[in-house]
Amino acid sequence: MRRPLSVMRAHSQAGWIDLLYKVTGAGTRALARAQAGQSLSVLGPIGVGFTPHAERPRALAIGGGVGIPPMVFLAERLKDAADAGATAWKPLVLMGSELPFPFRVRPSSIFVPGMPDEAIGCMPLLDEWSVPSRLATQSGFAGCFDGYVTDLARAWLRSRPAEQLAETEIFACGPTPMLAATARLAREFALPCQVALEEFMACAVGGCAGCAVAVQTPLGTAMKRVCVDGPVFDAATVFPA
Repeated sequence: MRRPLSVMRAHSQAGWIDLLYKVTGAGTRALARAQAGQSLSVLGPIGVGFTPHAERPRALAIGGGVGIPPMVFLAERLKDAADAGATAWKPLVLMGSELPFPFRVRPSSIFVPGMPDEAIGCMPLLDEWSVPSRLATQSGFAGCFDGYVTDLARAWLRSRPAEQLAETEIFACGPTPMLAATARLAREFALPCQVALEEFMACAVGGCAGCAVAVQTPLGTAMKRVCVDGPVFDAATVFPA
């Protein structure tokens, strides 16, 4: 069976994609053993992605664990759009992990007003793009906020004036408990929030319905397939109050 993996970077003209994944079982172990030049069968991209809104250019991207790659993808797309002059996007990427981060953490060169003093570590790649990022953990890694990534997001949001909150939208990917906490955070600050769900996907084309989740619709609760109806949903429809 195929393994559902998030794309971290992609270049359609050059014809390459970057995948960042954790080896957890037979499938990802086999992928990790692949050699340069070997051909792999890939199906994608599939489903519905994030939809940023120009009226809310302050994109707060929250990634937890293996939910980090989509936040990097989103940040690069917004950076490229801003560079092209489409919209003055101002992404901020917050990442949380209890395992060592899959990159060398270093102090950020970008000042983020309202960020807790101890949160100075960043993802170097994002810093090079001039996209601010900060890290959170409960594992005591140097330069990281001590706590959940949603706690870091809350601390930063509390410091923001009302006019900036009115321009903010939350995007998140990570474990289900983290996404539920992000949905509560969005309700606390009355912010729109989109979440990318993590589910096992057997067929990836909507045929088996093995990845279905309950979603609130105007007509009541409906089962939606994460692979084709998602993986991105309005947080309030998946995690209602």
